Amino acid sequence: MKKLTIFLMVLAFLGVAHAKNEVHRFPIADALNDPRAKEVLNPKIKLVFGSGSKAKAITDVLTANKKTNAAFKKDKDACNWAFLSAIKTFQERAVKEGGTKVVNLTSYYYKNKFVSKKEFECGVGNIMVGVTLQGVIAK
Repeated sequence: MKKLTIFLMVLAFLGVAHAKNEVHRFPIADALNDPRAKEVLNPKIKLVFGSGSKAKAITDVLTANKKTNAAFKKDKDACNWAFLSAIKTFQERAVKEGGTKVVNLTSYYYKNKFVSKKEFECGVGNIMVGVTLQGVIAK
C-alpha cells in the first residue's frame, strides 16, 4: 500500500511538472458564430476588434479576464467560451455606462498585447483556459 501511495504521488508530480501551458490564437469569427454566443451576447452592443477606433470613448481602457474548465474539452471550444464570457463582461459594462459599443478590443494575455481584427489569444493549460481582453466602452 505504501508503494502504491508513493507511485501515485510521483505520477501526480510528473503531471504537474509537465503541465501544458501554451498560448493559442483562434478566429474571432468562429467564437462569435458559436451557437453559445446567441445565448450570452447582447446583439445591441456593437463589438469593434483591433485598434484605432474613432468612436467617442466613455471609459478608459478596461480589462476582462475569464477562465473556464478545459478538462475533457477541445482547446478551441473551451477558449471560445472564455472569450464569449469576456465579451459578455464588456457588453454588460457598456449597458451600465450607457454605451452602445465596445471598441479597440485586443487580447492582453499575461499582459502581452496582441492586436488583431481576426484572432484572439487564449492561454491553454491541462485543466483551465484563460482569455484576457482589453477594450473601451464607447458611444
